[in-house]
Amino acid sequence: MGCGGTYGRAVVATVTTILVAITSVPVTPTGSAEAVGPAPGRGTYGVTAAQGRSRAYGVTAAQGRSRAYGVTAAQGRSRAYGVTAAQGPSRSYGVTTAQGRSRAYGVTAAQSPSRSYGVTPAQSHSRSYPVSVELASLTPAVIRQGGDLRITGRVTNTSGRRLGPAHIGVRIGASGAIDTRGGLSAVARRAPLTRADGPEVPGRTARLAALPTGAERGFRLTVPVPDLELDDAGAYALTVDVVREGGPGAGTVLGLTRAHLSAYPDATRLEPLRTTVLWPVLDIPRMEALTLRTQDSVLPVFRDDELTAAFGPGGRLRRLVEMGKGQPVTWVLDPDLIVQARAMAAGYRVARTPGDSDPQEATEGEGGEAAADWLAALRRAVRGREVIALPYADPDLASLARGGGAPLASLLRRASHTGRSVVDRALGVRARTGVGWPAGGELDDGIARYAKELGLDTVLASGAGVASEGELVSEGATDDGAVSLEGGTTALRYDAAIAAQLFASHPAAGASGEPARLLLRQRLLAETLTAARELPYARRELVMVPPRRMPLAVARVLLTVVAEGRKAGWLEPAGFTAALRKPTAGRLRGFDGYPLARHASELPPARLAAVVRDRRRMRALAKVLSDARATAASVRAALARSVATAWRADPSGAASYQRGVSRYLTASIASVRLVPKSMVVVAGGSATIPVTVDNGLQQDLTGVELRVLSSRPERLNARDRAMPVRASRAVSRTVRIRVKAYANGPVRLTAQLYTTADGLPWGAPMTFTANVRSVPSGAVIFVLGGTALIVLAAAFRPRRAGRARRAGRR
Repeated sequence: MGCGGTYGRAVVATVTTILVAITSVPVTPTGSAEAVGPAPGRGTYGVTAAQGRSRAYGVTAAQGRSRAYGVTAAQGRSRAYGVTAAQGPSRSYGVTTAQGRSRAYGVTAAQSPSRSYGVTPAQSHSRSYPVSVELASLTPAVIRQGGDLRITGRVTNTSGRRLGPAHIGVRIGASGAIDTRGGLSAVARRAPLTRADGPEVPGRTARLAALPTGAERGFRLTVPVPDLELDDAGAYALTVDVVREGGPGAGTVLGLTRAHLSAYPDATRLEPLRTTVLWPVLDIPRMEALTLRTQDSVLPVFRDDELTAAFGPGGRLRRLVEMGKGQPVTWVLDPDLIVQARAMAAGYRVARTPGDSDPQEATEGEGGEAAADWLAALRRAVRGREVIALPYADPDLASLARGGGAPLASLLRRASHTGRSVVDRALGVRARTGVGWPAGGELDDGIARYAKELGLDTVLASGAGVASEGELVSEGATDDGAVSLEGGTTALRYDAAIAAQLFASHPAAGASGEPARLLLRQRLLAETLTAARELPYARRELVMVPPRRMPLAVARVLLTVVAEGRKAGWLEPAGFTAALRKPTAGRLRGFDGYPLARHASELPPARLAAVVRDRRRMRALAKVLSDARATAASVRAALARSVATAWRADPSGAASYQRGVSRYLTASIASVRLVPKSMVVVAGGSATIPVTVDNGLQQDLTGVELRVLSSRPERLNARDRAMPVRASRAVSRTVRIRVKAYANGPVRLTAQLYTTADGLPWGAPMTFTANVRSVPSGAVIFVLGGTALIVLAAAFRPRRAGRARRAGRR
């Protein structure tokens, strides 16, 4: 009975394990240890059968003591490198059988405290491979015809133990060329080795000596292109793996990495994609509303001096200009960056801390020469090229449309008109305007309407959110091109999948960033080639949009991809104007068009309301200045910068910048004030009362007048209804108000400044007491007589009212 039960359980375990091995996607990484190197056949993906040369994907039968590479039978002491049964306290690298002491190097079971380096089922917590594999180079980037594929890289033992000898091999995806853009993503998401990775290319491996803990070694592989068996033009999944050699763990995959390999044989004739590449040269706003006036000039104040490094040799903005020169790209510029560069070249100051309201505390900036050189380099680079001038400071269209930015529309329109003039004059071009770029390319009805309100008739939009009528590629962004929407807006769709890769990649510029740059390059080549293969004979557009603040490493990869695709023949550079020709009728897709996840980075409505309030205060300030134009222009530019899209990446910086503008306006308004006083003495019937106006502004004060009101006009009254006030910059001016006194005693007076343009009060009123003394007797008698008349009038009024009521009753 016991034996029968044991036998029955063993049979159940074996059958279960066989079913798992057959139906599960993950399989044993390699065949037998003897198959390492020149394998007996490229068809071996899993476990070799007990006899003969065979193509095996499943389980090896076994009786007695056996060595199996698939699923081990239930009886006997065995060594298994495939799939293990579900129970048993085993140290496994795969899954062990139900009985006996065993080691497994394949797939770990759902139960048992095991250490897994292979492929784990969903129920267990998967661990990474003990060896990390990174690719440093892959040449050629595009497989053309014949030759060799050369791969270099490095492997690192990240486990806590020494690993024995191994080899490095290459696999090409079993399904051949990948037909869809989604298939490319599936390869990138794949974690453990599966059948889809295909078998190792036989005979094309590199030996790897034993690796101590933490050891790192470089490797080099050379594989003849015919051995890769690339059947046709297209993108293929490439896997480079490290497989143990010899010993009890032979055939175990210790580590792997994947990339995409693009093949384009010379005889291939696909219709090339007309490719528009945008080249943004943008940055975060640095210049504040604050200025420092001298006798000869007005010096702007910057919140920091980081543009000095960015404009200088090797800086990001300088290198972008140098890299983009002569390339088939469309330049995308923010006029505000040009304004800031010109301001630096002419002389500027740097605040001690961002948001300071005292320009005297600012120090001299050091980037004037770097800014001038950068402007000269940019002028040379864009000569004869297409240039897009975004709205001034690149406003956040989505935040403004959703957060009630309508009151700012006129300010932004005015700033954009000025910005285009600046770009044209500074660079000697005629830039294209009227182009908006919502954050993330997201577009809905509200954003489209707001863009139209700003005078933007073209909007860069992600192809995932806009569809054309009769779209060639269903729910795909490859068929980009221009789409006409209701309301007269044209949406130029850009490739969402490529944009996602560019936005998500942040590879380092040096040697440490080589693996990431290589993977990005190969992925973008695969994306564009697969896009061309979707409709191989159709004439279509492809628009490639990198991040606004494009990293140099991403820029270099983007240019390489365009050059390689162009040389091979599936990409054809095109300009921005060409991409907008003949737009098709279209619509926004059936969702809001703006993902909820992106709401978190929007500018808060409260901040937009603060910008609107600051605009009103700027208008009030302009009314009292002798040279209002320069100050108003400085503040308007700062208000536009307060709603820049660039602040999405720096919310704390956005809040700090807006507070700085508000503090500047508060300090400016408060610097024009009445100097407080408590009491004055008025001796005699006529006198003048001095009132001091303090002008703390950096320019002359005009456009205000002083009015003094009395609480007891029958005792003391001002003869001058309003006195104009004029004061030089940073000085105080005393205004004398003539008064007439009628009676001795204290009288409370209130002095208030008003703007002459509209008669609105300016600043806080100032109240003081006038003590009237030595008023002549005639004046006193006049006052007493007037008082008596008032009393008599009050006494006769009830009597007249009584007679009137009696007459009414008659």
